[in-house]
Amino acid sequence: MNHLVQNLVEALREELKEYGEMLALLDQQQDLVMRRQTQDLLISTSGINAQSEAIAAARSEREQRQRHVARQLNLPDDAPFAVLVPQLPPDYRPLVNALVQENNELLVRVQQRARQNHLLLSRVVELMQRFLGTLFPGAANPTYNGTGRMFAAGLPQQSLYNAIG
Repeated sequence: MNHLVQNLVEALREELKEYGEMLALLDQQQDLVMRRQTQDLLISTSGINAQSEAIAAARSEREQRQRHVARQLNLPDDAPFAVLVPQLPPDYRPLVNALVQENNELLVRVQQRARQNHLLLSRVVELMQRFLGTLFPGAANPTYNGTGRMFAAGLPQQSLYNAIG
């Protein structure tokens, strides 16, 4: 039993590490937007996408180990930590509780930062669209398709050079 609980603790620590790395990447992305380092923004976004996959893998591993512990304790596979922890050996309860709480708190911070970054990036896109509207005044206004995504507005067929000259 102790071996299974130690595996669960290891998985919780790994998940916590992955959330921490995501928060650092989101902070970096926010800094890039604030410093207008647009050339590095695409690389940052790729890193965030890769980190999302790492989080999903860590979460899946933790859930699997959580199910193993639940089975060993004759609990349902989907037993939440609130049910699982009181059944653990007493020496492990404070550690598992602390790791679960830290994971939950860090997940909330990651979600908040992701929302902030989304708003910042949306604002940047909006400002760029306005700027392009001043360069190409006859361009179509942005419209949305049935899924709520914006249709890409086509640029005028003539080159910028011809438009000025």
